Amino acid sequence: MHQASEKSPVDAVPALTYIHRLENRDPSDIDLVVIHCTELPDLQTAREYGERICHAGSETGNSGHYYIDRTGEIEEWAPLDRVAHHTRGYNARSIGIELVNRGRWPDWLHSDHQVMTEPYPEPQLDRLIALLAWLHDQLPDLRWVAGHEDLDREKVPASNNASLEVYRKRDPGPEFPWSRILAASPLQKFGE
Repeated sequence: MHQASEKSPVDAVPALTYIHRLENRDPSDIDLVVIHCTELPDLQTAREYGERICHAGSETGNSGHYYIDRTGEIEEWAPLDRVAHHTRGYNARSIGIELVNRGRWPDWLHSDHQVMTEPYPEPQLDRLIALLAWLHDQLPDLRWVAGHEDLDREKVPASNNASLEVYRKRDPGPEFPWSRILAASPLQKFGE
């Protein structure tokens, strides 16, 4: 059941260095949350990746709005009124939430390394549920939740064999407990 929460569950707020370069938006345009996993070993490495400039012209990088560590600590890297780069084609209308999880790291596109086996710890999931409830309270039009893998189905050549194709994005992956999250959240699964 959804329980209203007025207090923000965010523990730390170290904004990205290029935050002022991210496009502005009206938070009332947000209707979707996209759940990701970092596919990196830890929060520090995720931050290093998030700070990398990879979009010429805008001088910004790829990142979500919120990062939840395995311990449940939540960091806000981009405020809701900024468009973060986390899901092609959905950024303007969505919030990106990244869960620290190894995923397919260190070789995301190797054909023999496509199984994601790291479970999501209880503190991380509990804080995700709290964050989703808080976001729903803050954003009246927020209605949907999806996994990155639901929205980006592109296949690319495998890094070890270009004649094989693998999914570019597989997160949050098979270990993510969708039934638990949906039962505890006021949001509906996008596309269902």
